[in-house]
This record gives sequence, C-alpha cells and structure tokens, in this order.
Amino acid sequence: MKGERLAVAMSGGVDSSVAAALLIEQGYEVIGITMRIDPDETTRARPSEAGEGVVAAARQVARELGIRHHVVDLRRLFRRHVIDPFCREYAAGRTPNPCLACNLHVKFGALLARARRLGAGRLATGHYARVDFDEARGRWLLRRAADAAKDQSYSLYRLRQDQLARALFPLSDITKVRTRALAAGLGLSGADRPESQQICFLSDESYGQFVSRHRPEMSRPGAIVDRGGRVLGRHRGIVFYTVGQRHGLRITGDRARYVIAIDAEENRVVVGGEDELMARELVMSDVNYLAIPSLPEARGGLAAKIRSGARPAACRAEPEGRRVRLRFARAQRAITPGQAAVCYEGAAVAFGGIIDTVA
Repeated sequence: MKGERLAVAMSGGVDSSVAAALLIEQGYEVIGITMRIDPDETTRARPSEAGEGVVAAARQVARELGIRHHVVDLRRLFRRHVIDPFCREYAAGRTPNPCLACNLHVKFGALLARARRLGAGRLATGHYARVDFDEARGRWLLRRAADAAKDQSYSLYRLRQDQLARALFPLSDITKVRTRALAAGLGLSGADRPESQQICFLSDESYGQFVSRHRPEMSRPGAIVDRGGRVLGRHRGIVFYTVGQRHGLRITGDRARYVIAIDAEENRVVVGGEDELMARELVMSDVNYLAIPSLPEARGGLAAKIRSGARPAACRAEPEGRRVRLRFARAQRAITPGQAAVCYEGAAVAFGGIIDTVA
C-alpha cells in the first residue's frame, strides 16, 4: 500500500536502481540497503562487485533518488553460507551455484531481517521474477518474469514461503531494455553500468583460481582418464574442470573429448565423447517446494531447467524418500552434479533441488 516503508537491496547497478525508482514513483517510502559481502577484497588486483565499489555506487544512486541509504556488513555470514560451501562443493568434484545459497541465507535471510529492523515490511530487489499469493492453494508462488531472456526465478527457487511473502520484484513486468531506458531517462548513474556475467565475489579470477587460492590442496595435479580408466593426460587440479568442458584438456586423439565426470576421491577427470554427456535421468536432494507443498506420488506435466541458462525440458518427477528423481522426455546434455534442477508447472516454480546423481 502507498506510504508503506520498503527496503531495496541496492548494488548501484541499473536493475536495483530502477526497482527503487519505480517504488518511489508508486508512492512507497523507500530506503536503500547495501550488503558488504566481499570476504577478501584487499587481496585482489581490482575490486569485485561485492565490496567498496558497490557501496559507493549504491550510495550515489541513493543520493540521486533522495532516499536514505544503509550499509550492512555481512562478510562473515557470506563466508559461512556461501564461500565455504562453494569451495567444499568444488573440492568434492561438483559444480555449485553460489547465488542459490546467497538468496536464501544472505539476501532474503540476514538482509531482509536487517530491513525489518529498519521498519521496512518487505525487501525489494532488481531480480527479474514475479511473486504472488495463490488464494486457492494458500501458497506464495514464484513465477517467471515477463522478460524470458532475463528471468531469474531459477536462482530464487530456494526461498521459503515466509521469505516470498516479504519479497518484492518491481521489474517483473518489464524488459531489460525498458529498464535501461528508464534509468537513462531518470539520469541515474547506474544506467550505463555494464552487466557482469561473473559471480559477484570474483573479480579477475576464474572459479578454479578462486577455489585453489582458498583451498590450495585442490590444485593437486592428477590423471585424465576415459571411462575404462585408461590414462589420456594430466589435469592441473579438479577445481579447474566441470562437466561438459572441452577446452583446456590438452589431450590428443581422433575425436573430440569432453569432461563427463569428476572423480574427487581419486583426483581424476573422466572424459568421453559428446554422446557420453547425454542422460535422461537425475536424482536431486535438498528439495524445496513452492507451488506444491510436497510430492507424494509421481507427477508429470513438468518442465525442468538443469542450469540457469538452460531451456526448460519436459520431465516427470518421482519421489524417492526425501529426494526426487526426474525422468526427461529427451536426453539432456551435461547434467552437472552440484547445479540445481528447477521444475516448473507452466510459469510457476513447482520445486527444485540440488543435482546429486545422473543416469
């Protein structure tokens, strides 16, 4: 309702800046809130998107919009819930998505709690997604945004019902092109800020470089083998490889080879042909239910994304205790343990979980 105090998680970028501007235009009392999450910015050749640079950019936009701005130091919490699990997953031969844990524990966990202590009833972000309450189901639903190319519902699937109830996504009905146009029209300093495709706590490092710096033992060289165990080459540390990777293997042969598995226990990278990347089933754990409260029996009519940029693929879900097995209508390429599989019913997120095994 108009006059309600809302907090906007601000990074100084175009999305959060326009989200704040739209809410001000709608008559809300808006405060800006920025989280410090960079755990070791001083060791970088240049700052990441999570440290002082972000704070300064967000503070500038808040001045331009004429709103109060607060900074919350969440570096210790971010390390515990995001950085450390990120490194552990890579060390286990898996490929994690740190945004999933950040959204659950940091943005809509600690940052939302701080916003509420500042008198804000809800926390708005620049995510492209939609949230609404379904009276018939009695549940808060997370849906795809209008801009299919920018939709971020995949990365928000872990949010609980109480978090969705206090989440607000002002960009749900507009495109990224429109967002930039609005920012330019308002003269906001973030209007021309380039969009990063990098994880926020990285700067000039790759995932592998970051993990090996925090966990040096993960840079231990080992064998590159085929499914039969035949040694084909050497790798420089399992953290530098992921399922589906082709480049950087430095092995010769008469056909292209791809990483098809990471054997962390034996410190081996397993390679094979592109046909060996294809699979029709996966099992996921740590399942979070959104549009439905549980999965008591097999359910069809679903479409699942196996990574953030993947297209939803038709599948059937079957409960296996606390885990869920997905059976795809067509084989999927490079299903990767550690990534999330998120199932949709139409535009709504039904549930999602972390991929454990692939068949």
